[in-house]
Amino acid sequence: MLVCKRIFLFWLFTLIWASPLLAQSPPPVIGHYAAITTWSDPLEALGTLSADESVTLSATVTDTIAEINFEDGEQVERGRLLIRLEDAEEQAQLRAAQALNDERRNALGRATQLQQRNLAPRADVEDTQARLRQSQADAQALEARLSNYRLHAPFSGRVGFRNVSIGALVTPGMELVTLDKLDVMKLDFTVPEVFLGRLSNGLKLSATTAAFPDEVFSGEISSIGTRIDPITRSVNVRAEMVNPGLRLRPGMLMEVVVQQRVRNTLVLPEAAIEPSGNRHFAMLINQQADTSRLERREVIIGERRSGEVEVLEGINAGDLIVIHGLQLARDGQQVRLLGIADEETDIRTLLEADR
Repeated sequence: MLVCKRIFLFWLFTLIWASPLLAQSPPPVIGHYAAITTWSDPLEALGTLSADESVTLSATVTDTIAEINFEDGEQVERGRLLIRLEDAEEQAQLRAAQALNDERRNALGRATQLQQRNLAPRADVEDTQARLRQSQADAQALEARLSNYRLHAPFSGRVGFRNVSIGALVTPGMELVTLDKLDVMKLDFTVPEVFLGRLSNGLKLSATTAAFPDEVFSGEISSIGTRIDPITRSVNVRAEMVNPGLRLRPGMLMEVVVQQRVRNTLVLPEAAIEPSGNRHFAMLINQQADTSRLERREVIIGERRSGEVEVLEGINAGDLIVIHGLQLARDGQQVRLLGIADEETDIRTLLEADR
């Protein structure tokens, strides 16, 4: 019993002796300057990609393939001949029509000269002109028909797989090749009608896809649907996105975040906010000549996002706020400032430097 009493007295004396020393050791903290930055309320949705322009070229006549001028997945320019069907018979008919044009044009010239000399009636000239116009129309019809035997790229883009071969017989409506314009993509998604008032053309958004999990693609809203779905109570929204490297593909599922209500506001790291019931507080560091003391401030917060919080009232831009060491920080207490965390210096670096 006597031994226990002596041990108790020893520890009591030690605590009484050490308490002034502990009080003289300011706790270490790390600060961060409050700053005004761009903030927006995120609106999340799921969207599906489609090409800016997309078409499936098909045959309009029945004949065999004579020429194929593309490879699988090749980038082609507008107007390039992709597929030519066998058109020898139509070419021969066109040459015959052109020869008939030449014959009737010469006949018109002779009839005109005779009529000018009063050696032929005016009616012969008019009849010859009519026959020439008819033969010209026949030649133009053949030229138009010949265009059906050639499939040209209607716009610049990337072709799909080649599923036909030279010599294959094609029929009207048979799909021959797909063509997609991929430098700009369309992203379609739906938004609940309650957010309709916050949407507008030109609103910025970001999107991610499982195919490229580490990359964020940017775009902006280009059009908003004119009708609300009466079943889902949602509105269709379309955005346009630049496709760097043509990596995005039509049909991809994307997670969309619309940056609505964009504004400039005061932002702090979430670690700087100390909740207490329904109230929130932040520790302000007042730097004097040779000391740094804390001041507990009540703040009013707004929206939150990953790792950050919007501060509406309570502190001003440029105030130095504690973001590390709040567990030991007390109002009016003197502290030891280890450093300022910013974009170039993080908390871990400052803690390692203090070891």
